[in-house]
Amino acid sequence: MRISGSIRRRLFIQLALVAAVLSLAFFLVVRGVAERAAEGTQDDILSASATAIADSLRSEDGRVTLDLPYSALSMLGSINEDRVFYRVVSDGRTLTGYADLPQPNVPPRISTPSVETLTYRGDEIRAVSVTRPVGTGVNAAQVVVTVAQTRQGLAAISRQITATATGIGVGFFLLATALSLWAAGSALAPITRITGSVTRRGPTDLRPVQANAPDELVPLINALNSFMGRLRASLSRTEDFIAEAAHRVRTPLATVRAQAEITHRKLNKPEHKQAIREMIRAIDESSRSAGQMLDHAMVTFRADSLAQDALDLRALMEETCDRLAPTADLKDITIRRDLGPDPVAFTGDGILLQAALQNILDNAIKYSPDDSDITARLTLNGSITLSITDQGRGFGDTNLSDLTTRYMRGANVGDIVGSGLGLTIADEVAKAHGGRLEISPNTKGEGACVSLIFPRA
Repeated sequence: MRISGSIRRRLFIQLALVAAVLSLAFFLVVRGVAERAAEGTQDDILSASATAIADSLRSEDGRVTLDLPYSALSMLGSINEDRVFYRVVSDGRTLTGYADLPQPNVPPRISTPSVETLTYRGDEIRAVSVTRPVGTGVNAAQVVVTVAQTRQGLAAISRQITATATGIGVGFFLLATALSLWAAGSALAPITRITGSVTRRGPTDLRPVQANAPDELVPLINALNSFMGRLRASLSRTEDFIAEAAHRVRTPLATVRAQAEITHRKLNKPEHKQAIREMIRAIDESSRSAGQMLDHAMVTFRADSLAQDALDLRALMEETCDRLAPTADLKDITIRRDLGPDPVAFTGDGILLQAALQNILDNAIKYSPDDSDITARLTLNGSITLSITDQGRGFGDTNLSDLTTRYMRGANVGDIVGSGLGLTIADEVAKAHGGRLEISPNTKGEGACVSLIFPRA
């Protein structure tokens, strides 16, 4: 599986980017609107000042006179040391004010003031001009009144507005980012909930997933339920196949071996007998290999769906010894039992545990000499130990830890039919039940001791 990134992280980043864009747009809009409002306020005051001056114009004896009202300029104030300029021009002649104050390029209409941003004496100013006719008839003079003010106050207001808008924008972004993180987690919560419900299931629980999920997850849940249904059917067919294959492989081979033994007894020529013995050996090897491979497949399959049966390990050991006693009798081997009088309760998979014990005991019988003893022992201390001790040839110079590897056999057993899977099966069964397989030499002489050790409940 290739991990291409986190949906949560991707969703959070996208929402955070949207929040950043909205915060920037909010900042620009707030600053623009506030600056236009401040500039409009200044223009209104300048217009009112120019209008007040224009309203004070008089015509006396054909001359334009002006009694400059104090209030006309005082309303502009002196905020942030802004300077105020004014100029009154009648027919191109300056009546009063700053003679070098620029006039509007286009004379304003009588009813509409003109507003311009100019540069005067190295400063940027905002100027408002109004036109008033003074006098009557054709001799009326067109007087232009211009009032201007520097823009330091407006710049200060703009900086204040920018700082305020920045603070609000950053606060909005941080809040939106936190909400984006919450929204990403909330949107993915159904996936987390469904994942948790599936993860908590046991290996055999293949029931359909039943969960409250949004519409977008319904196809995924349906696909998962469909897959688990197919898997359940496939596992059932696999289990049936393993059981059927074990029966159909072992039975014909046993029949062939029996016929070969009958034929061997009827033959007289040594070369014919030798050929039949080699055939019987090949049949034994094939039968044992096929049987143990199927046992190993069964162990692998059932270990993923371990049964939880209430078992008596003492009875299980007794049954295994009884089952293999006829095989031991063919070699005059005595199976001695030291199992104690009381049942030993254990929870596990009875089929797997019996397969493990049977493989260990079968190995002990196979590698033991005729007329020897095998001891099956069950001991209880801090753990439960099921051990099989024989008087066979042991393991020679073989590394004991390698014997649980598939198809690995001891270096001194090449003359005996075997598949190298018996101890592998026992080891996997022990691990599936939370225990371990322990292999050691016989402490009381020649031979080996193989033990299954399980924790006590």
